[in-house]
Amino acid sequence: MSGLARYFNHLGCTVGGYDKTPTPLTDSLQSEGMQIVFEDKVDLIPAEFHTLDNATLVIYTPAIPKDSAILNFFKDQGFDLQKRSQVLGIISKGMFTVAVAGTHGKTTTSTMVAHILKASGIDCSAFLGGIASNYNTNALFGKSNMVVVEADEYDRSFLTLHPDISIITSMDADHLDIYGDHEQMTSSFRQFASQLKPGGKLIHRKGLRLDSGDTYTIHGEADAMAENIRVENGSFFFDFRNSTVSIANIELGIAGTHNIENAVAAIQAALYLNIAPDAIHAALTSFRGVKRRFEYIVKNDKHIFIDDYAHHPEELRACISSVKKLYPSKKLTTIFQPHLFTRTRDFVDGFAEVLDMSDELLLLDIYPARELPIPGVDADMILSRMKNVNKRLCGKAESIEIVKAEMPELLLTVGAGDIDQLVGPLKQVLQHV
Repeated sequence: MSGLARYFNHLGCTVGGYDKTPTPLTDSLQSEGMQIVFEDKVDLIPAEFHTLDNATLVIYTPAIPKDSAILNFFKDQGFDLQKRSQVLGIISKGMFTVAVAGTHGKTTTSTMVAHILKASGIDCSAFLGGIASNYNTNALFGKSNMVVVEADEYDRSFLTLHPDISIITSMDADHLDIYGDHEQMTSSFRQFASQLKPGGKLIHRKGLRLDSGDTYTIHGEADAMAENIRVENGSFFFDFRNSTVSIANIELGIAGTHNIENAVAAIQAALYLNIAPDAIHAALTSFRGVKRRFEYIVKNDKHIFIDDYAHHPEELRACISSVKKLYPSKKLTTIFQPHLFTRTRDFVDGFAEVLDMSDELLLLDIYPARELPIPGVDADMILSRMKNVNKRLCGKAESIEIVKAEMPELLLTVGAGDIDQLVGPLKQVLQHV
């Protein structure tokens, strides 16, 4: 949503909006001249947005609760509301579009593709699902006719897109509150894969239930693959190979085996765009990742603190596995905030299993986002299924005090809610011994 806000602000439009919680991102939007409110009250809507005319566009995300006062004001006044994905489809319709979809991996992969293009001299535009650390924004505006977009599967949003190149990183069960079951979600991904423009290219991770396209993997053989994966001096290295191109000794600018897999997909897309292997090699080394995607907050001789957006069991597995591979001898303390009551209910056993990989767990209450509570669904559901005895339920303020008392050598914060509000205070605790 903020990427679209920046796009229309860039065009010179008057832009306003509502968000539930002030964050550094909303601070940035306000400093760029946008009017943001944080209470769901109609009387806070700026006066210029009250007039129903063709010059006013109202965009909403399905993450907004259906009973939102602001949302229903615009509906009741007769405004033609557009979903975020619909507007993204309109903007990208006349452009050469690279779209990246997947239940996880899409933000980092789309940002990698955009960075490879920018670093190689292709001045693309991009609408990303996170803040690109190289550019400190989630929206890039370029002079070429090429755009990179993150294609969101929630509410089938990605079906508004008709890309020239599509990447699908994963199709694990998620958003079952929308899809009902995994089969329905898989069907939507297959439809997205079929919506390429004539002559378009599909790239997807090996093992997904898709009938065509190039496969990629970091395990064994595929159309594109990573080999010789290794960690040297705290950095990840690998070799890339497909049927026609080999690129050796790529140093990835960010950590994580899962990010090597994302890089393989990005490289395959870049090669289709005729970017030189040497340029791809250099771009991946200079890539600094995405805020809240395996982001180092503190990294010194005494403490390592990493923050990540992981909120699905498979994302947590990839994140925790990478942390433990990098720091096998350090005790890992994880602070996790579950996101959504439905997701907690649907994947409680998976959460318990992967969180058992931590040496110590501090579990926060569920962040509800758009949802109302579900009887019997709470964070204790996860805790009670875990085998690890070194676990406890705590509040955000209490977690800071626990970290202050224990001063863990390896700390990981994970979640998609407002757990990012802990990052600043925890950083201060660990840096001011």
